[in-house]
Amino acid sequence: MKKIKIFMMMLLAVLSFAACSDDDDPNENVISEYTHNDQIVSAQKAKSGKNEAVLLVAFGSTWTNAFAAFDETKKAYEQAFPNADVYFCFSSDICINRASAGEHGEKRDYYEPRYLLHAIGAAKYSKVYVQSLQVIPGEEFANVVAAVKKFANNGYVKDAHLDDEYLKKVEIHLGMPLLNDLDEVDDVAKLLNDLYKDEAAQGAVAFMGHGNPDNYDSFKANVRYTQLEQALQKFSKNYYVGTVDMKNNYKQNVMDRMKGNNIKNGKVYLHALMSIAGDHAHNDMAGEGSDYWDSKDPTSEDNSWFEFFKNNGYESIVPMKNENPLGLLELPTIRQIWINHTKNAELLEDAYHSMYPEAE
Repeated sequence: MKKIKIFMMMLLAVLSFAACSDDDDPNENVISEYTHNDQIVSAQKAKSGKNEAVLLVAFGSTWTNAFAAFDETKKAYEQAFPNADVYFCFSSDICINRASAGEHGEKRDYYEPRYLLHAIGAAKYSKVYVQSLQVIPGEEFANVVAAVKKFANNGYVKDAHLDDEYLKKVEIHLGMPLLNDLDEVDDVAKLLNDLYKDEAAQGAVAFMGHGNPDNYDSFKANVRYTQLEQALQKFSKNYYVGTVDMKNNYKQNVMDRMKGNNIKNGKVYLHALMSIAGDHAHNDMAGEGSDYWDSKDPTSEDNSWFEFFKNNGYESIVPMKNENPLGLLELPTIRQIWINHTKNAELLEDAYHSMYPEAE
């Protein structure tokens, strides 16, 4: 997995460079993407007659079960916001391209936030909610904020500029990630305990989040994982929260904390602390067999959590639905917190200044 990750990082760098170049020197393909989305969104607005729009921004995935979770989330938002048209986009170019190619059998077309935001602006919705479906306000959320700010400042490609007068009047609201502050940490801990207290009565319950490397820990958001574990342990010392990318909070660190609480064997229930169950949940967490275990390097990032705990004397269990792990968007009570964030979303400028108090 490490080699694949290195390759994907290199590819992402190339795609990111190309995306930056698109904004400065638009080519025919980029303009066609704007035109395509402008037409779809304008047709939807004409059909619905609504003047509010909700744009849901996920990192993305290529798994069919994740697509189903996204569809379910969109329907939940349509019910929660009956006066708004609801749109969905991916922030990851790699996920967009691989979903379009049908990496896991089902082909789906998703687009970057810039295309949907431009289309929403071109259709002149009077109120726009942009909701991040990230779990923590880390690097990916920072990218969402940047995209919305660029939209508000009419900063997209030269040949697709929006009406400046419209942008002066439109209300743009920014919805925060799931674990935005300590209040949400406590709320999510309570809801997770409601869901998994029976498991915690039988053994350890370990949640696997993503996390950011130190250099990409925007808004110092990694602390939310530590805070969530602390909040969960008020209910039971059997709850733990680790990550795949946060320093000193990998699976081996989780096991060390478990042993510190005298949990040296027994059942370990594994859950994805991610909006959907994609590659990380299926492979890094739930992967089974020799491809996911290297006994010569037990703490390797290539070893799955399932195999790691199993080979360290525990009984690894991954609860499934239709043979897939569950993501947080599939848990209605957790999903409702995102919906509440959208309903209470601040105007962009207010939200931006609260995150960047030095901004003028």
